[in-house]
Amino acid sequence: MKILIVSKMFYHRGGAEVVAIAERDMLRAAGHDVRVFAMRHPENLPLEEAPSWAPQIKFGGSFGENIRAFRRLMGWGDVRSSFRRVLKDFRPEVVHFHNIHSYLSPVVVSLAHKFGARTVWTLHDLKLVCPAYLGRRPDGELCTDCIDGQRNLMKYRCMKGSRFASLMALLETMRWNRRKLSVSTDCFIAPSAFMKQMMERGGFDGSGIKVLHNFISPEKLQTILSTPSEAIGDSYFTYAGRLSAEKGVITLVKAAVRAGVRMKIAGDGPLLSELQKLSAGSKVEFLGRIGGEEVARLLRGAAASVMPSECFENNPLAVIESLCAGTPVLGASIGGIPELIQPGVNGEHFPSGSVNTLAAKMATFNPEAYDRAEISRRAIAEFSEAAHLDKLLQIYHLES
Repeated sequence: MKILIVSKMFYHRGGAEVVAIAERDMLRAAGHDVRVFAMRHPENLPLEEAPSWAPQIKFGGSFGENIRAFRRLMGWGDVRSSFRRVLKDFRPEVVHFHNIHSYLSPVVVSLAHKFGARTVWTLHDLKLVCPAYLGRRPDGELCTDCIDGQRNLMKYRCMKGSRFASLMALLETMRWNRRKLSVSTDCFIAPSAFMKQMMERGGFDGSGIKVLHNFISPEKLQTILSTPSEAIGDSYFTYAGRLSAEKGVITLVKAAVRAGVRMKIAGDGPLLSELQKLSAGSKVEFLGRIGGEEVARLLRGAAASVMPSECFENNPLAVIESLCAGTPVLGASIGGIPELIQPGVNGEHFPSGSVNTLAAKMATFNPEAYDRAEISRRAIAEFSEAAHLDKLLQIYHLES
């Protein structure tokens, strides 16, 4: 089968790109003819088809660059011609979209639909119902105004706290409204039941949305399983991810300090210096950015990993990787996190943003109460590549 994967970037930039790259590799390994369409970028993977991709644009640059970026938001100009050429040359039967707003534009969905391909769109964030992606205002307050039909984007300057950026996002939303997106998309894939619920709340027809969790690639799974499981003696908790406000890392560090527990934090971000000051003299250790094997060792040796998010997480890969490693998760009750965690079986929930509750759970956590081998077995069965491929091919209308 000819399948075209469309993603605004094609390097390991974030969770959406990680999934898009993994799905491309999975489908190719299964014998399908798979190509990619993205925006040209110096960090993209060096694929043979890259010269046919849309030219690079930049936001926040010169006046000329901003004009080109605005045209891209609206779906005008070079992205149309580039994508049409790819459709004509490759003639895909299925076009699978990942994150495409801004740097590519939803015009590519309309063009694929008119071409006659089956169009499938994975929803990695709330962009289709929340112009600012996260359902979170710049002051940190959770917000569902746009999802519920109230356009308060300009009032709160939801995009980066900028009036100009928020205006661009508002115009983009008006241009690519729910009706246009629904008409052109044969099936939306929601990686969590939470995402499907939010799409329905925003006015999309739930019958056209299928829930399909993200998956762990065979390479990453092999790295995790080949890493020895260390004895949980002088136990520690761990977090691996971006050190930014919406990830709840300030709550995490405050809770770890209050509980007096060992905490190993991997990752980098704008809050690093503040977190180091908050944790001065405590048992919190900052490891910086680390590789896949080091993350695997970190997970396998931890009493539990913590997912302290304070935004509407969708289907975080960090939770999936931890469970596949057999490591229980303390997860904030927000977004799609709770549906991955069964209290007392593979982890615990706590109210998002609650320092006191998280500290209490960390202080009293008993790792011996969890069957780590069973946690791993169940997670691998649910989040394996084979299980994902079977369900994805059904969405593509193929027999597995």
